[in-house]
Amino acid sequence: MNYKDQIDTKLLPKHVAIIMDGNGRWAKERGKLRVFGHENGVTAGRNTVEAAAEIGIKYLTLYAFSTENWNRPKNEVDALMNILVRTLNKETKTLNKNKIRLQAIGDLKSLKPKTYKELMLAIKNTANNDHMTLSLALSYSSRWEIVNAVKQIADKAKKGKLDIEDIKEETISEHLTTHYMPDPELLIRTSGEQRISNYLLWQIAYSELYFCPKYWPDFGKEDFYKAIVDFQSRERRFGKTSEQITK
Repeated sequence: MNYKDQIDTKLLPKHVAIIMDGNGRWAKERGKLRVFGHENGVTAGRNTVEAAAEIGIKYLTLYAFSTENWNRPKNEVDALMNILVRTLNKETKTLNKNKIRLQAIGDLKSLKPKTYKELMLAIKNTANNDHMTLSLALSYSSRWEIVNAVKQIADKAKKGKLDIEDIKEETISEHLTTHYMPDPELLIRTSGEQRISNYLLWQIAYSELYFCPKYWPDFGKEDFYKAIVDFQSRERRFGKTSEQITK
């Protein structure tokens, strides 16, 4: 029996977030430039989006480019931006066919003008889709996001639009770039690395973490389904005891 057949579609996580890691090392092991790994990572991304949509995941968020990634060599950054533009142009038709809405989180204005323009166009052209929301984390870091949220809240308090005593956890969440979706119940990271890398730090407070040893270009549909099966085998207690959960 394959992993897809083992999934209980009544117990799916509403939101799955993924750190797509290992493109560069995958290419290096094959004697290729890092860009070769990023190009092959696009296929893994497409397969993962299809896998999530097929079983009924409502929100999928992919960590595509962090703010720290701007520090990589210029030729690699340029190649990544070109791959993104090319992929957006190519995949918009498929997203619409499968009723997948595209969104993006991060410091989007820091993207190259051409990339930003194509991203906004793809978001606009898929806005009416309602089967699944695919969010790309671009020029994103969680610390940037939290600082940005604090600035917004402080500005409202300064202008008398928000009482400090009324600031709650929900207030923070409402000012994050992810305000339009629930927190992820499952976070997947590929390549065998076991760290969060400044990704959705506020949102993953109670997420289940799943680390896959495969590099991202080798990550396929069955790997995604395996992560879902693993998620469904876990007991999620949220600070309570097992006895309280089973009552």
